[in-house]
Amino acid sequence: MATDSGYSTTAHRDTPGNLDCNGDTLSLSGSWTLSHYSVLNRRVIEVQASGATINNIQFDELSRVDTAGAALIARLTGPEQALRFLQNANLPDEQRELLITVAEAMAGAPWQPARKNALLDFLADVGEKVTAIARLLWMLAGFIGQTLATLFYILPRPKRWRITPFVAAVHDTGLNALPIVALLTFLVGAVVAFLGATVLEDFGATIYTVNLVAFSFLREFGVLLAAILLAGRTASSFTAHIGAMKVNEELDAIRTLGLNPVELLVVPRVLAMMVSLPVLTFIGMISGMVGGAAVCALVLDIPPSQFMAIVERDIALKHFLVGIGKAPVFAFLIAVIGCLEGFKVAGSAQSVGEHTTSSVVQSIFMVILLDSIAALFFMEMGW
Repeated sequence: MATDSGYSTTAHRDTPGNLDCNGDTLSLSGSWTLSHYSVLNRRVIEVQASGATINNIQFDELSRVDTAGAALIARLTGPEQALRFLQNANLPDEQRELLITVAEAMAGAPWQPARKNALLDFLADVGEKVTAIARLLWMLAGFIGQTLATLFYILPRPKRWRITPFVAAVHDTGLNALPIVALLTFLVGAVVAFLGATVLEDFGATIYTVNLVAFSFLREFGVLLAAILLAGRTASSFTAHIGAMKVNEELDAIRTLGLNPVELLVVPRVLAMMVSLPVLTFIGMISGMVGGAAVCALVLDIPPSQFMAIVERDIALKHFLVGIGKAPVFAFLIAVIGCLEGFKVAGSAQSVGEHTTSSVVQSIFMVILLDSIAALFFMEMGW
């Protein structure tokens, strides 16, 4: 008998919930739980569609209830009216508290999604971008300070100089990049000379093509093209190398050995770039002017001897000094950005790729930005 009774009790408690409408009184029965939600939801919709007035709810035959069932009950009559019916309902304390809590939550102001405003969304996006740029500049300034502090610390101590990594970095960043820099600047010099000759021919002033090529390459194109090439070639290499070391936990091993990663990995690369880029800039200037001289000789009948004579006569030494003086600054920034992005790599190959791309973009952007600022400054100073 006990087994039958227990089975009957369990079967009664798991009976799907139901509601009967007798006049203005609703009688709830069975199990109002998530497992029976679809059936109960349809029944609630039917009662609401009938338009019946509900003045009382009987909870005597309600066996089980969870939050899903409680939400249906509160929705059936409205949360405020359900709270009034629950005050004197014949229910176990835990069920009463659950029903009251859900009804009170539903009685509050309903959540509504914020209205979309195109202008506010645009301003929010701009604010996020500005914040990200400010954070990036703050990190870059801090890393530049750390690099300079380490550099000034080891310069008076020759025993701490790492000549082998420095020479290897010069070979990688300078010697290996020399052919591509020379070829690119030669072609750009030829293009500049051809375009200048095409425009100046209308004014009968093709002879000034020489001045245009020499002036542009000595002041701008020589250093700018070399810096952009190194930003794409060398900054990405620095980021990928240091990032791979971080992924493989080699940086942690370096710190465990009591070594400074900035002194070991960053300073040799920065010094190598500051040596390589001025040399590549000089090669770029010469190659660009050779390209322009070739076009002048082939198209404008200006022999190389006359080309060099015009350059010597009209182009002052200050233009060369302005161009070559920007090279170490650009080199320092490119190397620092490449190394910083390498240290920011997380523990995955995807992160290495993302920060490698970021280092190239940031380096090229900073080079062009600083070159623009320098051009305006030198123009205002009359240099």
